[in-house]
Amino acid sequence: MMEKKVIEALNSIRPSLQNDGGDIEYLGMEGNIVKVKMHGSCAHCPYQEMTLKNGIQNYLRSYIDDKIEVVNVD
Repeated sequence: MMEKKVIEALNSIRPSLQNDGGDIEYLGMEGNIVKVKMHGSCAHCPYQEMTLKNGIQNYLRSYIDDKIEVVNVD
């Protein structure tokens, strides 16, 4: 159930990333850890970690569960 909500939330964030020339790919979950891969301009952006933690992770925490951690897998 949580995984479905995570996927839905990431899909709602995706257009914003695509507007900046990037994208996000959901790779799976292990417990409360959400594994993603950043693509396009997001993959090499100097603000990638800030986008992941302050943007995506905080959104998932407020929308789904406050224990979620988002990690980028290269």
